[in-house]
Amino acid sequence: MKKLALTACMGAAFLFGAASCSSENKDSVDQAQETNEQAFEDTSMEDPKINQSDFMTRAASDGMFEIEAGKLAQKMGQNAEVKKFGGQMVTDHEKASKELKALAQKKSITLPDSMSSEHRDKLQSLQSKKGAEFDEEYMEAMVDAHEEAVGLFEDAAEDLEDAEVKAFAAKTLPVLQQHHEHAKKLDETLDNTTGTNTNRATPSR
Repeated sequence: MKKLALTACMGAAFLFGAASCSSENKDSVDQAQETNEQAFEDTSMEDPKINQSDFMTRAASDGMFEIEAGKLAQKMGQNAEVKKFGGQMVTDHEKASKELKALAQKKSITLPDSMSSEHRDKLQSLQSKKGAEFDEEYMEAMVDAHEEAVGLFEDAAEDLEDAEVKAFAAKTLPVLQQHHEHAKKLDETLDNTTGTNTNRATPSR
């Protein structure tokens, strides 16, 4: 059975990777993963729990990023469809994050208390943009983030041993796939829009 990556140092974005693997500069995702590794070290469940930890900690960081970026889009977005998309991200990811937290508690998995440094850097970059420039960068980030998320959740739904964690990943995956397709369409619309046409709404999906 294919084994999920055990470290966040693979540069996974969006969705979920940690930006630093230095023992002197671990971010929240690294720290949570280390806590989980120590908790299950030398137990019969060590490998399955480390795989659960890798998935759940990265998913948690992504959820935090999606929620905060979505709130930012509602506030700073210029295009009406971008604002609407941001609102949908807040709604859907708050729901998924609540389910993930409950599942992590049940499985004795420690989640990060804040998003990874990579996600934090992306959010800070978005905060520096305005108007059409914000819309474009936000949607580009959403395309990339959801591409990473879909891959992460596909692997978890296929490879994790725990039936409940697999089920959570499988249930959430179609929503992420829908987000990805919607983000790509909206990003393409923005790419084809110039000047005063930046407020043109995209067709609803």
